[in-house]
Amino acid sequence: MAITLTNPMGLPEIDVYRQVSVATGSKLVFVAGQVAWDADGVTIGEGDLAAQVEQCYVNVATALAGAGASFADVAKLNVHVVGWTPDKMPLLLEGIARASARLGTTPVPPATLLGVAALDVPEHLVEVEATAVLD
Repeated sequence: MAITLTNPMGLPEIDVYRQVSVATGSKLVFVAGQVAWDADGVTIGEGDLAAQVEQCYVNVATALAGAGASFADVAKLNVHVVGWTPDKMPLLLEGIARASARLGTTPVPPATLLGVAALDVPEHLVEVEATAVLD
């Protein structure tokens, strides 16, 4: 495995992700921001943040698989949420949990959560991008 995830001493331990990712592989995989589209370009979960988060993570997994990777190879995630406020955290976590159950994995690489004004279309509430490293 090319990725080692850690929570170094002196930093808070966060349940849903690790603070540091150490990559030792040589092949980088950059996954463009994935929104809540299915394979036909239909938005899944319109108005439902948890459903859209789930679909975004599933789409990231699909993109990773296309490059011969999985969430185990992810060094960093960026999550962009429209109109982010802290009260949306339970819905974000619910979507991640649903995606984890569906994918059979718990994605915990370092992640940055960003509130944004808008995404590509008004129906999209969240976008997830990933960087993975392979041996």
